[in-house]
Amino acid sequence: MSFRRLASLALAAGLLTGCVPAPTAESTAAPTPSPAFQTPRPEEISLSQMTLRQKVGQLFLVRPDALDPAIDQETMDDADAAGVTAVSDAMETFLEEYPVGGVVLFGKNIQSETQLQNLVNQLQQTSAVPMLIGVDEEGGAVARLANSPGFDLPRYESAAAVGALGPDAVRDMSVQIGRYLSGYGISLDFAPVADVNTNPDNPVIGTRAFSTDPQTAADCVTAAVEGFAQTGVLCCLKHFPGHGNTAQDSHDEAVYTEKTLDELRACEFLPFAAGIRAGAPLVMVGHITTPNAVTGEDAALPATFSHTMITDVLRGELGFTGVVVTDSLSMGAVTRQYTPGEAAVGALQAGADLLLMPAGLTQAYEAVLEEVEDGRLSEARIDESVTRILALKQQAGLLP
Repeated sequence: MSFRRLASLALAAGLLTGCVPAPTAESTAAPTPSPAFQTPRPEEISLSQMTLRQKVGQLFLVRPDALDPAIDQETMDDADAAGVTAVSDAMETFLEEYPVGGVVLFGKNIQSETQLQNLVNQLQQTSAVPMLIGVDEEGGAVARLANSPGFDLPRYESAAAVGALGPDAVRDMSVQIGRYLSGYGISLDFAPVADVNTNPDNPVIGTRAFSTDPQTAADCVTAAVEGFAQTGVLCCLKHFPGHGNTAQDSHDEAVYTEKTLDELRACEFLPFAAGIRAGAPLVMVGHITTPNAVTGEDAALPATFSHTMITDVLRGELGFTGVVVTDSLSMGAVTRQYTPGEAAVGALQAGADLLLMPAGLTQAYEAVLEEVEDGRLSEARIDESVTRILALKQQAGLLP
């Protein structure tokens, strides 16, 4: 059964200088984009009638550029290189063979309101199962839309500046961001940052975190989750088990925290636990090695590939039942040690559900397929993640 035919059937369910801090809802109402975004909505998608290849596709979130066979990984990773801004015929053909679960938009994919709406609509129309459309829109330096010259949207100095004003200001920011993302058909925001900024030498988190105090950060994360929930946009806590105390940048190299599990519980875990209690639908696991917090082979593994950290701690101890997404699998912390296939399979074995931006989609995709077909990874394990992903899409209003 083709993926297009599957969709047609009614199936039984089986930091910027000069920014102002924390504008209020009254002073900066998010615009309502026009024309209105329309999501194709199949009546139902049944896991039981999806082929293995179709199910594996749901596990991947990729850049739009990864769907263009003419764009290599080096060009994709180059922020100054041109990016995909519309769906081509070649991309449509590629998606038929590699029907991914969603895409993540970057600055190079975003030019104007009309272009963005057209790109999102084209992606959804090309995909038989509605896609998750994600973006990093934290407020502050990391805001793909608000920091784009083609948009007039609320802008914020940083999460830390808003967090200093208290949870109500954080909730308002999240509502503002969620409203405008929803208007453009973006269903997933990789925010809020749930890290605690405890290491002044940290090169990557800093003011992206709400606070240097774990309880303050936890209160702000709770407010952010509540704010996004008001808008219907999915939010994602990041970067578990905590990137705020590290001294390295996982974009470039391996990252370590020397804290014990009890020390993590007393600080880093507090905002994640608070966000989970507030109903956060996704948690992003970072490429952070925790040699003093776990034992055995996992002590040498980034959390992304640690069964102990994902399955035993995040799910078992913190009680998270939603979707676990990896941090980008094209970061140096991963690519310096693992092939795309090894990274994809390792993350699934550890308990992750969504595989974010592998450094080679086709290699990662085929490696997961081969692992299941050869019996080293059970199809039941794939089904477990796909079930969560389809439920997530339902929560986002992409499926009935």
